[in-house]
Amino acid sequence: MTSNPLLLAILLAVAVGGGAFVLVSGDSRAKKRQDALKKSAGSSRVAAVDRNARRKQVAESLKELEQRATRKKATLQTRIQQAGLSMTPQRFYMASAFGGALVAFLVFAVSHSLFIAAPAAIIGGVGLPNFALTWLRKRRIAKFVAEFPNAIDIIVRGVKAGLPIGDCLRVVASEAVEPVRSEFRQIVETQALGLSIGEAVDRLAERVPVTEANFFAIVINIQAKAGGNLSEALGNLSRVLRDRKKMRGKISAMSMEAKASAAIIGCIPFVVTGLLYLSSPQYVSLLWTTSHGRIIAGIGLAWMAVGAAMMKKMISFDF
Repeated sequence: MTSNPLLLAILLAVAVGGGAFVLVSGDSRAKKRQDALKKSAGSSRVAAVDRNARRKQVAESLKELEQRATRKKATLQTRIQQAGLSMTPQRFYMASAFGGALVAFLVFAVSHSLFIAAPAAIIGGVGLPNFALTWLRKRRIAKFVAEFPNAIDIIVRGVKAGLPIGDCLRVVASEAVEPVRSEFRQIVETQALGLSIGEAVDRLAERVPVTEANFFAIVINIQAKAGGNLSEALGNLSRVLRDRKKMRGKISAMSMEAKASAAIIGCIPFVVTGLLYLSSPQYVSLLWTTSHGRIIAGIGLAWMAVGAAMMKKMISFDF
């Protein structure tokens, strides 16, 4: 019985100490949890701010490119450069005038009619040169789009190997296939004049007005302003461009039947007219030897042009 007060004192001391330990450790653990939650919330808030800033940067870059594209229209000098020609606008006008005069002379020598020679002069002096310029421009841009992903892959490999972006551009400017080589050479020359790499690639997007060049300009400008992993961004861009190329090939293959049908329908009137002329030339020659025949032939050609334009609009796909 004498040991009971001592035992009770020991038990009371242990209970008080345990309670104090629980309270102190619980508070410290709660504080640690609160600090951890605050840190995680702060990091997530910073990451959200970074993502929002990057999205805002992308949106601003896209808006700038759209405003620049709508503000600037392609002049004749720009179209000549996009076609890969080295002539000046004055020489182009002289060549167009010479072509129109030559076509008018040949048509007048065959038909002996100014009524036919005048439209032929307009077609030969305005229509054919612009058609040839547009065809050369589209062919060169198509070659650029086909080779552009390979150039981006060269830049990605160079950046991963530790080369600066300027040296990677010089490699593309010296080893790529035309017309990518000449376009990147202009980027390198523009940088040598003192412009930044962002301004140089913006000029590339102006010289080659395609979505692929705009994407490249956006990636380079965002990396220059906001930072980031350039090799990963350009690698993703290369994959996107190759997927677009595959999609373009699928669309071309699916629309080939419609294009062939349109070509056959457009050629049938001329083939039939030629065969009828071989069998009975006096009957068919009334279309261009008499005034009524010329009017009917002109109306028929106009309606054929309208039909060809409608068929082209129906079989042309964009994405």
